[in-house]
Order: sequence, then C-alpha cells, then structure tokens
Amino acid sequence: MKKGNPWLYMLFWVFGSFLTLFPIYWLFVISVKPAVELFSTPEILLKEVYWQNYIDVLNDRTLRGYMVNSLIISTGNAVLCTTLGFFACYALSRFNMSGKESIFFWTITNRMAPPAVFLLPLFLLMTQVYRIGDFSLLDTRIGMILVYCTFNLPFAIWTLRPTVDGIPKELDEAAYVDGASPWKVITEVVFPLCRPGLAVTLILTWVFAWNEYLLAATLTNFNARTLTTGLSEYVTTTGTEWGIMAAISMFTLIPALIIFSLVQKHIVTGLTFGAVKG
Repeated sequence: MKKGNPWLYMLFWVFGSFLTLFPIYWLFVISVKPAVELFSTPEILLKEVYWQNYIDVLNDRTLRGYMVNSLIISTGNAVLCTTLGFFACYALSRFNMSGKESIFFWTITNRMAPPAVFLLPLFLLMTQVYRIGDFSLLDTRIGMILVYCTFNLPFAIWTLRPTVDGIPKELDEAAYVDGASPWKVITEVVFPLCRPGLAVTLILTWVFAWNEYLLAATLTNFNARTLTTGLSEYVTTTGTEWGIMAAISMFTLIPALIIFSLVQKHIVTGLTFGAVKG
C-alpha cells in the first residue's frame, strides 16, 4: 500500500493545531491589553504585555473566594463520582442482577438531558425537600457537589464500566478461594487494576465540574459561587471589562491544561483499557 506524503500530514496537523490553539492565544492577548487598546486595530503579535488585569484578579478577595469554591466543589465532586461510579460498575459487572442493562441505560439518560431541564427540580429539592430548619443546600458547597453528581456520576459509570468488565472474574474467584473477603477483593484485586480508568474518570469529572456554568449561576448566590460564574459580574450596564474577563478565563483554563499535560499518557491508557476482550 502506497504511503502518503509525510509533509502533507505534518502540514495538516500544524494547520489543525493552529485552528485549535489560536482562540486560546487570542484570549491571552486580550487579557494582557489595557481597556483602551481593546477597541483599536487588533494586533496578532504582542508588543507590550499589560499584567494589571491579572494583578486585579489576584487582588480581588471575592474572586479568590470563587477560586477556592471551584477547587473544593470540583475536587469533592470528582472524588465522590469516581468512588460511587467504581462501586456501581463493580456491582453491574460482577452480580447477575435482573435488568442491569436497563439500569445502566437509565443512568446514561440523565447525561443526555440538557442541564436546563433539571434547574427547577433541583432548586425545589435544595430549598424545600432537603431542608432542615433554616438550613438548606442552596448556595452551599456540599449542595453543588451533590448537584453535579446528576450529570457526572452517569458519566463516571459509563467510563468505568468497560474498565471493570475488562478485569477477568477469575481473579475474584481465585481471591475468594484464598480466603479473601468481598471488601478485600474490591480494594486489593479490582481497584489496583482499575487505576488507569479511575484516573481518567477523576480527571474528566473534575474538568466538567470546574467548567460548569449554568447550574452554578442559578443555584448559588455568593457563598458557593464558582470562578466561571464570576465572569458575569463584569458585564454591567456601564460596560464590559473584557480584559478582566479574559484574565479570569485564562485562570479557568490553566488548571485543566496542567492536569491534561501531566497525565496525557494515563488518559490514553485508561480510555483504551478493557476496549478489547479476548
């Protein structure tokens, strides 16, 4: 079979990478320009860097609180969804439950629905149903962690099930013969083999929770407000602070970029683990 020209492939990928990365670069350009220059003739190449926008963001106590909220909510939701998803996938994989395929499909339908559909039910649950005296889950970190499970937990189950199914059941049976308890089988046999898939699920659910906007903007006021929702505060009737918004957007991109760059190999391994069963 005749191979194509490698230079054409390289040119194609260079062009594709440029199209993908240019919006991020342009966002950075906007974030390091003063407000006066944003409405002048655009310049692709930077001549001077204006770091005041980033300084203003870091010096803003409210925005720092939003960053802390985003980190706590995203991390808590990722750990919770990955843990529950792992146990759910183990049950679906190892036990002959009637209708387990229907259960699996039902969990995925929650991910298919648009988030706006769940706004009113979630608001009523947080303010009326799960209310104890004056305490409610509305505008709380724990409330947002649980809310994000509505979409991230089905994704975690969908991602982890091929990983758990790819582990032979004979390993479980051999451990039982050696006298291991069910908990030891889960923690010492299945869990170590699922680490690549667990890492991928943890990372992706973390990114989804970190980037979420609609639910956070609707179900929080101040105490649990996240960094992504802080963008809307700079769109006012007197004008839009594009430089500050761009700087905040760069801060929302940096954690995800760092995480993906550090664990890129593990992501590929985790996504392909269990894809082929012999």
